[in-house]
Amino acid sequence: MPNENSSLAPRQTGRIVISVDAMGGDLGPAAVVAGLALSASKNTDIAFILHGPKDQLEALVQKRRLQDRCEIRDAQGVVTMEDKPSQVMRNGKGTSMWSAIEAVRNREAEVCVSCGNTGALMALSMIRLRKVEGVNRPAIACLWPSRNPGGFNIMLDVGADVRADEEDLLQYALMGASYARNGLGISRPRVGLLNVGTEENKGRAELKVAQEMIMRAAGRADFEYIGFVEGGDMPSDRVDVIVTDGFTGNIALKTGEGTAKIIRELLKEAFQYSPLSRIAAVLALTSLNRLRKRIDPRRVNGGVFLGLNGTVVKSHGSSDSLGVASAVHLAFRLAESGFTERLAARVASAAELAQDVGQSSSKGKIA
Repeated sequence: MPNENSSLAPRQTGRIVISVDAMGGDLGPAAVVAGLALSASKNTDIAFILHGPKDQLEALVQKRRLQDRCEIRDAQGVVTMEDKPSQVMRNGKGTSMWSAIEAVRNREAEVCVSCGNTGALMALSMIRLRKVEGVNRPAIACLWPSRNPGGFNIMLDVGADVRADEEDLLQYALMGASYARNGLGISRPRVGLLNVGTEENKGRAELKVAQEMIMRAAGRADFEYIGFVEGGDMPSDRVDVIVTDGFTGNIALKTGEGTAKIIRELLKEAFQYSPLSRIAAVLALTSLNRLRKRIDPRRVNGGVFLGLNGTVVKSHGSSDSLGVASAVHLAFRLAESGFTERLAARVASAAELAQDVGQSSSKGKIA
């Protein structure tokens, strides 16, 4: 049940309320509160329930002048990056992460945002929000910068579970298509299955079976299946949704972030190499700033947990204020669009479709 003593002023003003775990990120609660302040300065329709040690958070909230936009929920426990999900599930009730998820479960907030331990966040989200009926493994979907008109592709799973069989991959395709349709406004998403090549004879056995299952489901689920895609297709305009297992997806995500970082560093070194280079940097400043924004992972920060009865956005553990603000912006956009309710209905029907297709394949209808 909701806390009867809590302030519900944000709801009364008509603002969309985001539940935020202030603890668990590498840079501490100061970076999280700074990110909330940045979000609040750009959006008058947003408010927050902030979870963590009240004695620490009050000073930070007052410093950023967020008292009228932010309610503090005292939670003394902190889930660290080293904590095992199983331990958190047993002993995490007094933590800021548990409290943040609970606010969504009690419908006091629309979306939960946390920079904390991914495994623990997924475990707590699953036991408190519960999986949508028919979903075997929830997935984390991230936005990947691309050449598409909207500027992004969706990739999932990027780390919720390192394993995925053919039926899981089919569910990811269905959930990813639903996210693209409801979250990004793509009426008929193009879905691709990540593989080591585009040829039909390549890849592990479960990928070949998943390909047949996804192809069979595409018409009924109203998306276009374009077949296998390679790593080079992830930032292209060939596909809208890229499906893979959490092991491969997480490696791809971290590789992309590392590549973007080294490109920024190498460009900075190159333009500081000589006086002429520095002059060239000044002349190219506008173009360089545009490139920096396009490849800055902080500006597309936030993975969405799909397949749960509630929306959770996982911000990167090392997020600074800009990274937190980006995750909050994504959470607000999803809440504003009614994403939770719309996607829940889509995912429920998608899960049934996955079971139907999976059953037909097990009866020998798919070679």
